[in-house]
This record gives sequence, C-alpha cells and structure tokens, in this order.
Amino acid sequence: MTIQVVMNWTNSDVDLGSGKQLDVRYRVYKEGDRVFQEICEVDGTPIHILELPDALALERSSFEVMLRYAMAEAGRSTVNTAVNY
Repeated sequence: MTIQVVMNWTNSDVDLGSGKQLDVRYRVYKEGDRVFQEICEVDGTPIHILELPDALALERSSFEVMLRYAMAEAGRSTVNTAVNY
C-alpha cells in the first residue's frame, strides 16, 4: 500500500530527567484510510508507531500531544518540540 506523508520528519528534544536529553524525530503519514505517527531516535532506531484516532489524524496541533503521550507511555518524561512545518 502507498504511504502519503502528512508531515515530514520533525526533531524534538525529550527531557529524561536528571539533566539527560533524548533527541527524537517523528513524522505523520497516511496508509490507506489510516493515519500513523512514527517516532524514532535521531539515528533511526524505532521508538513507537501510533495509529491516530480520526478526530486527531489531520490536526497538526494534535501531533505534539500524541508525541508526549507516546513518550510518557514508553517510560520517558517531558518533551520539548521544535516543529518544522
């Protein structure tokens, strides 16, 4: 199935606490009728892929919220995002 990019890769700094940072990047793409947010470390190591709910799927402001949610679920803490639209 063909992938349609909704938002290209965006870099974010994740605060892991104790002064440690994790650089991540994410993108949003559509595959068929489903929309996904892919989150990776900057070296390309996968962290998480979320299927976005229909209500959030094309709302760019929701992408950062979902990134924070995914990082919290993955055991990471605060996310500081610099979005490059």
